[in-house]
Parts: sequence; C-alpha cells; structure tokens
Amino acid sequence: MSGSYDDSVGVEVSSDSFWEVGNYKRTVKRIDDGHRLCNDLMNCIHERARIEKVYAQQLTEWAKRWKQLVEKGPQYGTVERAWCAFMSEAEKVSELHLEVKGSLMNEDFEKIKNWQKEAFHKQMMGGFKETKEAEDGFRKAQKPWAKKLKEVEAAKKAYHAACKEEKLAISRETNSKADPALNPEQLKKLQDKVERSKQDVLKTKEKYEKSLKELDNATPQYMENMEQVFEQCQQFEEKRLRFFREVLLEVQKHLDLSNLASYKNIYRELEQNIKTADAVEDLRWFRANQGPGMSMNWPQFEEWSADLNRTLSRREKKKASDGVTLTGINQTGDQVSQPNKHSSSLSVQSNTVQSVQSSYNPFEDEEDTGSTVSEKEDNKIKNVSSYEKNQSYPTDWSDEESNNPFSSTDANGDTNPFDEDTSSAMEVRVRALYDYEGQEQDELSFKAGEVLQPSDRLCGPPLDLLQQVHVFPVLGPPELDAGLQVGSQESRVEEDSHLT
Repeated sequence: MSGSYDDSVGVEVSSDSFWEVGNYKRTVKRIDDGHRLCNDLMNCIHERARIEKVYAQQLTEWAKRWKQLVEKGPQYGTVERAWCAFMSEAEKVSELHLEVKGSLMNEDFEKIKNWQKEAFHKQMMGGFKETKEAEDGFRKAQKPWAKKLKEVEAAKKAYHAACKEEKLAISRETNSKADPALNPEQLKKLQDKVERSKQDVLKTKEKYEKSLKELDNATPQYMENMEQVFEQCQQFEEKRLRFFREVLLEVQKHLDLSNLASYKNIYRELEQNIKTADAVEDLRWFRANQGPGMSMNWPQFEEWSADLNRTLSRREKKKASDGVTLTGINQTGDQVSQPNKHSSSLSVQSNTVQSVQSSYNPFEDEEDTGSTVSEKEDNKIKNVSSYEKNQSYPTDWSDEESNNPFSSTDANGDTNPFDEDTSSAMEVRVRALYDYEGQEQDELSFKAGEVLQPSDRLCGPPLDLLQQVHVFPVLGPPELDAGLQVGSQESRVEEDSHLT
C-alpha cells in the first residue's frame, strides 16, 4: 500500500484566518462601519448639546424663581445678598453651558459632518466608492490563488477516494482467501481490483501533490497582493481614527469649564459674596429698620376742631384693610320685599387666608398631574412662602387675647379694676371704598380710603351705629351701596344676631 488513509482527514476544519477565501470582507465592512461611526458620533454630540441646553434652561428658571422667593422672603441684609449670589452664579453658569452647546453643534458636529462627506463618496447604485474599490482589489488579488486552491481541493478529494477504494479491495481479497466457496477465477478478479486501486492511488496522489505545489508557488504573490490592498484600507482607517481622536480632544476642551478663566471667576466671586455676609451688620440693620431703632409718632395733645364730625384714632389710621367681602345683606322692615340689587357690600377682617397659604410645603415632592412646568413654577412662586417683606401686620391688640402677657386679667382670674368697661360699648370703624358726597344733612361725605368712626366712644348695638352713618338699614342713593367696609370682626357677629 503506497499511502495510508484516515477517515478524520476528510473532515474539513473551519478557519477564521484573513487568508481564507472571502475573509477579506471583514476589512471591507470596516469602511462601511466608519461611515456609521461618524453618524453615531454626531448623534452622541447632538444629544450632549441638547442636555447642555436643557440644563442651562433649568438653571435659569431655578435662579429666577428662587431669586424672587428670597427677595420676597424674610431673609434680609448681607446674608440675603450672599444667598442671591447663588442665583447669580447659576445664571452665569447657564450662559457658559449655552456656549458649550453652541460649540458642540457649530464646531464639532459640523466638522464631523464635513469630514464624513469628503471621506465617503456614495454611488448611484448604492454603497460607497471606497468600499467597492477595496472589495474589487481583494477579489482581484485572491482570484488566482483561489482558483488553484479549488484544484487542490479537487485533487485531494480524488486521492482520498482512491485510498478508500484501495483499502476496501484489500479487505475483500483477504476475506475471500478464507472462503472455500469461491473459485480461483473469482479470487483472480479480486486481486486485479486491488492492483488497479493501488495504481489509482498513485496517480491521484501525484496529481494532488502537483496541484498543492502549484498552490504553494502562487501563495507568496497572493500574500503580496492581499497585503497591498489591505494596507490601502489601513491607511483609510488610520485617517478616520486620527480624525476621531482630534474631534474628541476638541469636545473635551469645550466640555471642560474648569480651564476657563471666566468659570473660575464665577466661583471666586461667589465665595467673596458669601464671606461678606456679616451677622452683626444684619442685626444692626434690623434694629434700625424693624426694631427699637425705628422712629415713633408718639401721642401728642390735639385740639378739638368743630369742622370735624368724626375723630380718627391712631390705631385706626394704621389698621390694615385686608378682609373678606360680605354681600347680599337684606334690608329689614318695610324694605324687605325690595330686590337685593343695591345691597351693601361689607367686609370683615379674616385671618384664614394666610393660614391656608402657609400650609404649603416647599420641599414636598411634586406629583405629575399633567400640568405644565411653567404652571408648576408659577404655583411655587406664589405659594412657596406665605411671608413677604412688605407684609403688613395688625398694630392693634386686645387684652382678651390669651397669649398677651399684658392682659388685664391677673393670674388669679380677677379683672383689673382700672380697666374701662367695654362690654356695653362697641367701636365700629368703616372704610370708604370710593368718594361720596352727602345728599342730605344727616348723610356723611367721605373720600375713598378714609376710615370713619361715628364717635370716639359711642355705645349701642352695631345696628344703631350703622344707622347713624346711614349705611344700614337707612340707605341713601344707589351710589352709596357697597361704599363702606365694616372693619371689626365683633361688629359682624353682633350684626348677624340683630338681623336674625
């Protein structure tokens, strides 16, 4: 037997080498991937630019909202300025991030877009010119060697088949010698077949070795041609990689705000503003503007004037006009059946509005109720604090308040014998909502905003007091309707009891 045969030799082992036929397609595909990577990098930069823009807008909205809240809030003095410095910092940083967004889109994004357009040229039939050139170069370099490789594969297949036939013929000849039923003629045929199979093995082996030698001789030229085309692809890819590195460095410079002198100045200025906060100075300011350092209009002797038909106390001049308007007060007596068209509009002071607003928690998480961001921001600005610097406080106080340390009732529950008896007298003040000229001798004339008091100490139920100022139930012309406000909570309660 001239050659040995192994069944395992016929099993083809797959190879992932570049030199295998058709494996150059990965190199060609890299060109198409380069174009796609340019698109991916542009999308990446575009999304980052959008994030920078949104962040800048959020900083601006945050600074605007909290600047208003701090300015209207209870904080004052140098600490207020230090607090507001954070909002100024946010506005300046917002401008820098808008500049970053502009640099990313106007410089980096456009640079990649232009390079991609110059490096990749689309064809009429689809694909890119660079891809087609690389694929044609590899195919041309590989075609001769691939042809010879095909011949080697065919020769190897024929040689392996001849070896298999030789082995089968020898096996039959050996078995026939032990079989007495076979005649000599049949044994002769088996021996001839063994000889022919040996000759076929020699021929196919010679042909196989010859084709393999030819393939080996063509391999160096094949490798040289493939290397040449591959180097062209490498040069093209090197340009892309170097360009990406250059662009990424520029993006890094645009994103790195720490190297900007203006960015450093922002936080240097913020630190200085915070350090200028002085508690002693703020306390001194509060003492002068809100404390004992304020000027006072101390009570002085005032002569009585006959021209005045009313007197205004100091407490009533300063009383706030906040209140809740009460409408629809019906007339009594014979006038009950008349329509309620010109009913008086009365208002009484209410402390419920402020308590409702003060229940808002500024740090409570927002729930998504479908409202827009601007609506939520407006609501926050209106409701986040119930305190305003210009908020007026009632200056009058009553001995009946439970938290008054100067109450006229002592610790034993006894009343002060020097206090005046106010149970039978009620002070009623009314505030004019607009100007009115009296049409009769017993009617009052007043200007808008004036606080009127029938007398300094006029006893009697509120209904009698209202009659004396001709507001209710004796009404004047329709112009007088809703012209006055009653400024006492107690008057409203007692008036309701009289009307019922």
